[in-house]
Amino acid sequence: MKRDVLIIGAGGVAQVVAHKCAQNNDVLGEIHIASRTLSKCEAILESVREKHAMKQEGVLKAHQVDAMDTAAVAQLIRDTGAQIVINVGSAFVNMTVLDACIETGAAYIDTAIHEDPAKICETPPWYANYEWKKRDLCTEKGVTAILGAGFDPGVVNAFARFAIDQMDEVKSIDIVDINAGSHGKYFATNFDPEINFREFTGTVYYWEDQQWKETSMFASGRDWDLPVVGTQRAYQSGHDEVHSLATNYPQADVRFWMGFGDHYINVFTVLKNLGLLSEQPVKTAEGLEVVPLKVVKAVLPDPASLAPNYTGKTCIGDLVKGMKDGEEVELFVYNVADHKEAYEEVGSQGISYTAGVPPVAAAMLVASGEWDAGTMKNVEELDPKPFFTILDRIGLPTRVKDASGDHPWNA
Repeated sequence: MKRDVLIIGAGGVAQVVAHKCAQNNDVLGEIHIASRTLSKCEAILESVREKHAMKQEGVLKAHQVDAMDTAAVAQLIRDTGAQIVINVGSAFVNMTVLDACIETGAAYIDTAIHEDPAKICETPPWYANYEWKKRDLCTEKGVTAILGAGFDPGVVNAFARFAIDQMDEVKSIDIVDINAGSHGKYFATNFDPEINFREFTGTVYYWEDQQWKETSMFASGRDWDLPVVGTQRAYQSGHDEVHSLATNYPQADVRFWMGFGDHYINVFTVLKNLGLLSEQPVKTAEGLEVVPLKVVKAVLPDPASLAPNYTGKTCIGDLVKGMKDGEEVELFVYNVADHKEAYEEVGSQGISYTAGVPPVAAAMLVASGEWDAGTMKNVEELDPKPFFTILDRIGLPTRVKDASGDHPWNA
C-alpha cells in the first residue's frame, strides 16, 4: 500500500529526500515538502521535475509551515493526508514535529537528535533527555517513530547491529566518518554551520568500561587505514549514535571518530577562541544584540552551494570487535559514496546524499510494514537486512571487511 509523505525542511538533505521519494513514489505515493521558506521548497520540487525523478505520475506539492509550531504541523499533516513524516529540518524542531505526529497518528522519522537552542552539549544520555520521554506515548497511540535514521546516526547503527548479530559477545564499536572530498572553498561546513559547530564546542562524551567518560575536541586522534580513501586522521567526537548504542549494548565500548584536516582545526580553533562560536547574545558598540554563532553561520557558504564543485569520496563505517566461538573477531561494515555522482543524480553533495537516502529507505520499510513498529525505535533495534537491501538498490551499498576479505554484506 502506498504511504504519502510529508518532508519537513528545505536544505541539502531535504533535496536528496525529495528526489529519492520521487524515485520511489510507487511505494511512497504523494510527496509534500514544507519549511518556513516556501520558495526553497518550490526550488527543490523544480529540481525533481528537471531530473525527471518521478517514477510514476503523482503529487508534488510545496507548503509553508513553522515547524516549531506543533499545531501548525499537525494541521498540515491533516491537510495533506500524509501518513509518514520525514523530518530533515533543524534539530531544534524534532520535538514539535514528533508531537504533531503523535497527535495525528502519522509515522515519524528523523536523522538527528533533538537540540535545545539554548544549550550546547547536554549531559548523556541525550535521547533520554527528550525523545525517549515520548516512547510510552508512542506505544499507547500506536505511532511509529524511528529516531536517527540518517547515516550517522542511522546506517551506522544498523552496521553495528548487523556485526553484533554475527558475534556471541560484542566488545567495542568504533564508528569512523571520513570525508575525503574537497569543496574548493577556503572554509565551509558540510551541513548547517550552527549544528556543525555546536557538535564540536562542548565536551566529548564516549562510553567505555560501562561508564560515560569525557575528553575534549581534537584531544584524541588516530590514523585509520580505510577502503578506497586510504589512511585518514580522525578525532574522537561526541555524536548522537553513541548515546543509543551505549544504552542498547552497555557491555561494549562505544566511540565516534570524525575526520578533520589541519586547516579546519585551525580555523575552528581561532573562531572558538575569539568567542565567535558562542550561542550567547552579545551587544555591539552600536547597541545591536547579535548571537556570534549565528553571525558566523550567515557569512559562511550555504552547504547546499558546495555541491556543484565537490569532488572525492566519503567512507563511513563501524569497526566492531567481539567474540565468536571463543575466538576474537572483528568486522568493518562500511559504505563509500562519491560527491560528484551524488550531484549528478540529485544535485546535492555526498554528505547530504548519505544523510538523505537512509530516511527514505526507512520510510519505504514503514510503508511495507517491515519497520512499522507502532512504537519508538532507534535504528539498531530494527532488523538491518531489509534496510541494507533497499540502500543497496537506491544508492548506498553496504560492504564488509572481515577475515575472509572485502565483500558485499550479503555475499
